[in-house]
Amino acid sequence: MYGSHYGRFGMRGAVAVGAALLLAACSSSGDGDGEGSGAAGKNPAAVGQQPKGSDPYWVNPDGNAAEQVARYTEDDDGKNAGLIRRIAEQPVGEWIGPDNPEAEAKGFTEAAAKADREALLVLYNIPHRDCGQFSKGGAADGNAYRTWLEGVAKGIGDRGATVILEPDAVLHLVDGCTPQEFHEERFDLLKGAVERLKQLPGTKVYLDAGNAGWHTPDALFQPLEQAGIGAADGFAVNTSNFQTTAVSKDFGKRLSAKVGNKPFVIDTSRNGNGPYTGGDPEKTWCNPPGRALGETPTTSTGDELVDAYLWIKRPGESDGDCRGGPKAGAWWPEYALGLARGTK
Repeated sequence: MYGSHYGRFGMRGAVAVGAALLLAACSSSGDGDGEGSGAAGKNPAAVGQQPKGSDPYWVNPDGNAAEQVARYTEDDDGKNAGLIRRIAEQPVGEWIGPDNPEAEAKGFTEAAAKADREALLVLYNIPHRDCGQFSKGGAADGNAYRTWLEGVAKGIGDRGATVILEPDAVLHLVDGCTPQEFHEERFDLLKGAVERLKQLPGTKVYLDAGNAGWHTPDALFQPLEQAGIGAADGFAVNTSNFQTTAVSKDFGKRLSAKVGNKPFVIDTSRNGNGPYTGGDPEKTWCNPPGRALGETPTTSTGDELVDAYLWIKRPGESDGDCRGGPKAGAWWPEYALGLARGTK
């Protein structure tokens, strides 16, 4: 059973197709001209209008949630607009697509720099990704991945960025989901990715380490070491999952003690009500009902080992075509509303 396999989120559907145009508009000028500036003027998460709690991360004024707020507002649906605004006003991870990595990384980090923030980026393109499930895919082979990663690195340049590196990539080596013949290459790719990204002066790298409901620190620390955790800034836990912050913090601290006391970040995007315990246990990770937004993103966690609470998973985007949801990564306003309503 893969209690948190990455059928649960997938790529943002619009990124691979339209991000280059969107980002060009968003970051091409700072004088109020262009499509991005127009969106910033009408959307609640506009550059320069960031909520104080979002520091230091950039809020994309043209994200799915912000666009949904605009649609509800145009329809005079103030109640639902207010609910989705809870998501739109927060920084969320920007998932770099497979086709234009340099342009996308440059667009996000330039827009963030103009707002005096840094971008939160997620790299999810490892070969043999997700073991053939909802988010299957990834680079064709190791060389293709290295070329893609180099594009990401060039796009980031010397601008500020926090990178969450390859959700599930280490975990699927541990649980046997990824065939043995791909293990050596994957370790090499992950270690090389950490090393390349850490050559960038403004980039922090957190290697994904699963969640508290899926394997123990004893099973994880050696694979993380092989994957390059020593050169990374730390690791990420609970990506796209629902484990509570308290449980995730305990899990992270036990794992940290085994990997040189590395700090970590926690994905709190949908963990407000904890994990789902009803229905099919194989689908507890896939669009579970009754979930809620968790702590808003912040670097002020009050714990020296917890670098940040982040919304790595983009709240309101589907985990896959289960429970009536659209394909993995597609925006699903009904689910987004449910997350917002459930938030205390």
